[in-house]
Parts: sequence; structure tokens; C-alpha cells
Amino acid sequence: MTATGSMLADAPVPTAGDHGIPLGEATRIWARIAALSFGGPAGQIAVMHRILVEEKRWIGEERFLHALNYCMLLPGPEAQQLAIYIGWLLHKTRGGLIAGALFVLPGFLAILALSYLYVLLGQLPLIEGIFFGLKAAVLAVVVQAVVRVGSRALKNNVMRGIAVAAFVAIFFLDAPFPLIVLAAGVGGYIGGRSGLPQFKGGGGHGPANGDIVHGRDTALGEALPDHARPNLGWSLRICAILSFLWLAPVAGLFLILGPDSVFTHIATFFSQMAVVTFGGAYAVLAYVAQEAVGTFGWLRPGEMLDGLGMAETTPGPLIMVTQFVGFLAAFRDAGTMAPLLAATLGAILTTWVTFVPCFLWIFAGAPFIERLRGNKALSAALTAITAAVVGVIFNLAIWFAIHTLFGQTMAVRSPTGSFDVPVPASINTAAVVLAVAAAVAIFRFKLGVLTVLAGCATLGAIYTLTV
Repeated sequence: MTATGSMLADAPVPTAGDHGIPLGEATRIWARIAALSFGGPAGQIAVMHRILVEEKRWIGEERFLHALNYCMLLPGPEAQQLAIYIGWLLHKTRGGLIAGALFVLPGFLAILALSYLYVLLGQLPLIEGIFFGLKAAVLAVVVQAVVRVGSRALKNNVMRGIAVAAFVAIFFLDAPFPLIVLAAGVGGYIGGRSGLPQFKGGGGHGPANGDIVHGRDTALGEALPDHARPNLGWSLRICAILSFLWLAPVAGLFLILGPDSVFTHIATFFSQMAVVTFGGAYAVLAYVAQEAVGTFGWLRPGEMLDGLGMAETTPGPLIMVTQFVGFLAAFRDAGTMAPLLAATLGAILTTWVTFVPCFLWIFAGAPFIERLRGNKALSAALTAITAAVVGVIFNLAIWFAIHTLFGQTMAVRSPTGSFDVPVPASINTAAVVLAVAAAVAIFRFKLGVLTVLAGCATLGAIYTLTV
């Protein structure tokens, strides 16, 4: 094993005698969770809660929620970061690496296979029809996300005002997503420190309903494990290793291929994204759509919907949609390289720089966060960020609706840029019908996301083949 690998492995690994949970059994459970991780962060967190807290009783309710609250404050996918956190809590660094990697691997392989299918057979009427139906369904799913997050986060007029301000800033003023998140977080932090009641409460996903599992009744217990006590030396070492693993490929691509290479652009863009994308996959997608479509021209608006449809129908974090973006970017700018090889490398590179920082945030902060309970200022910052994210996701819903339901758009100038509005005459009646049907299925009949996606994909294929 290399020096780096030895450091990451972090010896010694706890034995079953510490808490009665062998690493091998934990690995099997993390693989099971990964295979069941459909439906976005809310569903994934619910699965983890059901298996780890209610079924296995490895960790108590309070510690689970405490870890979740920290993960909600971080950029990136909170469900995957929660898996890393709990894996680390149970089995040190090795446990966190296993839990986090397994959470991503099934989705990576599935989306890679679907991406091959997309570029090789995407022009066939059947495949085209399937993705046509998926786009309409995804629009309804994004609207559901607006309603779900909004009902949780917009508890008073201050939160509603933050959401409206965020929407106006990103849609009409073309404000950068990171700036919106920063402003909301600073405002929430100040509000929390000031003791304003409007900023109380967290914006995280709640666990499944049922009897509370107390720490004293779990394998881990209530005590703080020895490895969870802050150790500045270990924290600095692990931060240095993970920072190198994350940023060395970025610097290498810049030096070897130059600043204009598509691989350099992918590495730098998604590295920046890993730092600033708070609020979950839908917020991330708004930022990616803003940059990847508008600035870099890597793919078309409708293809963003296709990518989200892939991520919705495969296990793993919804943020895996970024892998599809990197795949298409490299495929279309392969240079002298074979397009499929370039696309595969683009997908791997995107996944690497997106998820390695997640391990960094957890390993660097978790030992210190374990000693904090109920920090009101941080909770207030999260509350304000979540409210702003509602506005960002609503912008995403509008953006998707414009490009799904209409064939043409026109740009309207604003003081700080421009925004798209649909051309009414270009409305796609079939897309409208499918989107409305998907919304009725989700909101009226409470059908699951996978059922709705499958139904719309089938109807889209039938429509395309018969028209």
C-alpha cells in the first residue's frame, strides 16, 4: 500500500468489540443502502434512517439528526455526505471511504451506460420518445421539489421574502448562484445571532415518523468514540491528502493540456461547483444549467432534462446528473481522441472532482461538529439558505417549463443581463398534456417518482412512434 493509501486507511480499524458492528457487515449494509437510494435526498435519507436507526439500531435519532444538520450546511449532496459521516463515526476513515464510495458507484455505472445509449441511439424514434416523456415528467418532479422544500422552509414572511428575492436575483438580474447563497447565509447567521424568532428552526429533511430511538439503546451508544475527538494533527493530514487528490488532477490538466482544453474546463468548473453548490441537486442543476448551457455551450437546455431523467431513474445522488454533463462536453470536444473515450474520461473526471471534496468536508469537520449540539447561529444560516434555495429551484422549474413546453424562446434584456421568455406560438401541446398528467399523478394520486417517470416515458414513446 502507498503512503497515501496507508494514511487514508487510518489504523487501527475498530474491532467488533468496540460497538459490535464488524466492518464487513457495515459494508454489506452500505451496499444495500446504495442499491435502494432512489428518489433524491429526501428518499435516500429516509432509507438510511430506516435501516441504520430503526432497523439495525446502530446510531440514535439525536446523533443522526445532528450529523444531517451539519451535512445540510455543506455544499454538495447531503445524503452522500451523511453516509460518509456515519460510516466514519462507526469505523473511522476507512468506514467513511467505503460508505461514501458505495453510495456513488451504482449511479455512476448506470448513468455511464445510459449516456452511451444516449449518444449512440438517441436519434432513434423510440429513444427520442422515451426522453420526450421523461422531460415532461421531470418538470412535474421539479415542481414537486419546490412545493416540498417550500412547505418546510417558508414558515414566515421573512423566509418567503428571502425566497422571492432569490428568484428575482437569479431570473431577472442574472445574479450568480454562489452570491445568492452567500448573502442568504450571512443574513441568516446575523439573524440567528440577534435572536430573531423568524430565523429559528432548521431546514433539513426530517426522518421517518415513528418512535424515537435513543442513543443509549443503540450499538454506538451515547459516548463520543475516541477517534471522534478533535485531533488537529490528524485533521490537517487528512485535509492535505484529500486536497491533493482533489486539486492535483485539476492543476495537472491545466499544465499539460492548457487552459482551453475541455478537460481543464470540466475540472475547474465542477471543482468550483463543489465549493458553492448548497441546497441539493435541484439547486445544483440550476447553477449547472446557468453555466454549462449558457456560458460553455456544452449541451442544450432539453438535454439537461434528459440528464436529470437519468439521475431520477437510477440509484445514487441526483447530483450525478453532472456526470452526464461532463460526458457530453468531452464527447463533443474530443479533439484527436476517440469521442467515446473522451466522453468516458470526462464522466470520470466530473465524478472525481464533484465527490472527492465531499470526503474532505466530512473528515475535516466531523470531529469538531460531534462536539457541537444545536448551534443556533449555524441553524439560522441553514434556514435562510434553504429559503433562498426555494427561489432558486422555482427558477429552475420556470426554466425547464419554458424549454420543455415551448419550441422557441426569445431573450428580453434586463439592467444586468437578459432572461428568456417563451414564444407562445411555439407551444408543444403533447408536452403540456404529459406534464399536466405527471403533475396530477404526483399531487393528486400521490404516485411515486419512478412510477410517474416510467409512465411518461412509455406515453412519450407511443406518441413519438405514432405521430
